[in-house]
Amino acid sequence: MVNLELWLDYFVYIVFPIFILSIIFYIIRIIKGPTIPDMVLAVNCLSYDLATFICLLALYFRSPILIGGAMCLALWAYALDLYVSKYLEGKEMGE
Repeated sequence: MVNLELWLDYFVYIVFPIFILSIIFYIIRIIKGPTIPDMVLAVNCLSYDLATFICLLALYFRSPILIGGAMCLALWAYALDLYVSKYLEGKEMGE
């Protein structure tokens, strides 16, 4: 039987640099983005990746309270999508 804690340790050590690299790329896209939708997409991807990473950290540290923060971050990213799409269409939020 494979030790789950050992597997989780290896998984976090492998995934952590990948997440850091993707965060760097998203920040570069936010700064250099040629259009507003590109920048919003980068913020959206960054938010969802951070939420996923926080969930992985919750598993690693055995702290379920972190899942609530990740869910709030994901919902914030979804609300940002709705707001920006309505803004780009030129409509109000209630329409």
